[in-house]
Amino acid sequence: MTQYQDAVAYLDRHIGLGVKPGLERIRELLDMLANPQQSYPIIHITGSNGKTSTARITGSMLAAHGLTVGTFTSPHLERVEERLSINNVQATPDEFAGAVADVAPFADLLEERLGERATYFELTAATSLAWFASQAVDVAVVEVGLGGRLDATNAADGRVAVVTGISLEHMSYLGDNVGDIAREKLAIAKPGSVLIAGPLPDEADQAALEHAAAHSIDLRRYGYDYRLAESQPAVGGWMCEVDGVHGTYPDLYLPLHGRHQTRNLAVAIAAVEELFGRELATDGAVEGAAAASVPGRMEVLDRSPLVVVDGAHNEEGFGVLTEAMTEEFPPRGWTVVMGVLGDKDLDAMLAHLKGHVVRFYATAADSDRARPPEEVARAARRVFGAEVEVTELAGVPSAAAAALAALPPDGALLVAGSLYVVGEARPVLRGALAARTGAVHHPD
Repeated sequence: MTQYQDAVAYLDRHIGLGVKPGLERIRELLDMLANPQQSYPIIHITGSNGKTSTARITGSMLAAHGLTVGTFTSPHLERVEERLSINNVQATPDEFAGAVADVAPFADLLEERLGERATYFELTAATSLAWFASQAVDVAVVEVGLGGRLDATNAADGRVAVVTGISLEHMSYLGDNVGDIAREKLAIAKPGSVLIAGPLPDEADQAALEHAAAHSIDLRRYGYDYRLAESQPAVGGWMCEVDGVHGTYPDLYLPLHGRHQTRNLAVAIAAVEELFGRELATDGAVEGAAAASVPGRMEVLDRSPLVVVDGAHNEEGFGVLTEAMTEEFPPRGWTVVMGVLGDKDLDAMLAHLKGHVVRFYATAADSDRARPPEEVARAARRVFGAEVEVTELAGVPSAAAAALAALPPDGALLVAGSLYVVGEARPVLRGALAARTGAVHHPD
């Protein structure tokens, strides 16, 4: 085995540990690593939707201002090293293997001390934070895995904390109402930090105001202290103007699909402004927006036929996905491949797609948390009725390949429901599309 394969195998041995909320293990592991997270400032990002997009846009903005930026996101789509990047360039297999090899002996020692192993997520988070220190980054952008208060990334203290949005999710861990979920996520904002609040429902907005007041945190609220002033569809993305906390930024081209990404752009700009404590350079804002890329989020793999993959995984995500489908693409009936993880409201998610779907493939990602295809199919038949053909296929690669093969040249294919589903479908779809033309596609 290569060193990279050894590193992946080492991490994989920790997959079965599942979610174990708490900071004791990660804090002790980071302490054994000499607390690498303290060697650079951090922008810490949480939210029910949009946190990876906001993290990547934030990283682009920082890099456009001449900084070396480490970014940690999760989950990965196809390869685990995607979680670690410098200036939005993911770690190479050799770099990733070396980073894991540096952390593994300390993780093994931790297991001896505590009698329990660190989780997969804790290991990837610690590996990222340590690797960023070894690469002497100027700043790190760190995405929360789940929630905030007890998430492993909260062992690091963000100089700027960002909450992109709040909706009902992971209720068995975070609470059964928007206020409780908001308070769990807001816990990443600590005394002395600045809190950037994205567009929040009223109950979450009130929780942000209370949290900031209780902990002497400076709060910047979307729609009050900063806002998206204007957005217009453009070829392959959006033209935007953002009124930031410290300055106004017109003529920003954001090469991402989905109007919701323009709001993520505004949040990212406010976060970088507050890290700097000043207005951004005009050229830096323009360059940072134009360089943004977010694989797996309203990502167009081809246009003839139209093939789109999106990691929407809850009702709110499907709402913005459907908005983007109707606003940015010509009206047509969509073939949908969908798999879902966890205890999601399938009927509510599918309701957003009603009226847009002509054929539906129910599938399941390779995960213990995946809902069986037959459950997804039953929900689809219940929501769409008899006019939509519903097919069950157990594996995502099989479902994606079958859907693409049956797609007419003027058809449209959407893969959604989970980033895990998207990650399994992307290589199959890219390979099949390339085989059709003998070339790699560059749709935009």
